[in-house]
Amino acid sequence: MEFFPDGDYVRLRSSVRGMYLHADEDGAGVSLSPRRAARATLNAAWRVERIVRDGTTYVLLQGAAYGRYLAASFAPAPPGHLGQRVHARDHDVPEVDAIRWKAVRAEDGDEDDIVLRHVTNRLLRANGRYRPWYTGVTVDDYANLCTMMHWVVEAIPLRPPPLLLPPFLQNQGGHGGLFWRRAEPVVEWRRIIRFVRADDLGNFNPLGWATFQFNGRSVFLLRSELGHRLNAAFIFTITVCVKPGFYGRLTPLLGNLPCSEEPMDIFVLNTGSQAAEELRYPDVDAP
Repeated sequence: MEFFPDGDYVRLRSSVRGMYLHADEDGAGVSLSPRRAARATLNAAWRVERIVRDGTTYVLLQGAAYGRYLAASFAPAPPGHLGQRVHARDHDVPEVDAIRWKAVRAEDGDEDDIVLRHVTNRLLRANGRYRPWYTGVTVDDYANLCTMMHWVVEAIPLRPPPLLLPPFLQNQGGHGGLFWRRAEPVVEWRRIIRFVRADDLGNFNPLGWATFQFNGRSVFLLRSELGHRLNAAFIFTITVCVKPGFYGRLTPLLGNLPCSEEPMDIFVLNTGSQAAEELRYPDVDAP
């Protein structure tokens, strides 16, 4: 389990396909993403949470993009894939077998290869060895052990809280990022935001929730709206987090919201408070 230090961020790369475990933009799916594209996104970053149950240490993998946990199901895999479906879900009850994994060094692979064994004794596997257009991630029986179940863990360094930029500014790339342009129009997602403000220790009043309808996916605009509703002097004085279920860890929202209209619960912290200082940010741009 030394591959997964508690609280750190990691990437999981398929040893065979060279692609990364990736939280899909709908906030629920999990798939493989090409190496170059995945390395620079929060969707391929997973925060490690270690728990002990009956003397056995398990890891939970929480997506940095939307806060949900990597989970196995018994639903059939997509057509052309092997095993059963993998998805991202909330941690909403104390004992959730679906999100518990154990890392074991692969016996028949490279020195750095591991397998992720689910609590049901199924193994996380990549798909598409011979059909590369298949990019689904599944769990398959231990009896079917093969190198498609081998993964390489890559540590992601931490960084200070990044600056959130307005959504209409995009870096053009090249020349040190001197040129900017207005973003292209996108689908206008609409969802209900339920939010609560926490104190400096992260505690909150369970009767203090409020709701509003929010259009779009921009975290910058969401934070601006929350700052307005909470009478914050400046939007950078608040930190916006998602908590995926009652037992999920707080995750700072940095990228776009999911491509869905599913309601979201948002926790607002005071920037610089003890609760905000305990948040950790992956440096996905690090080489």
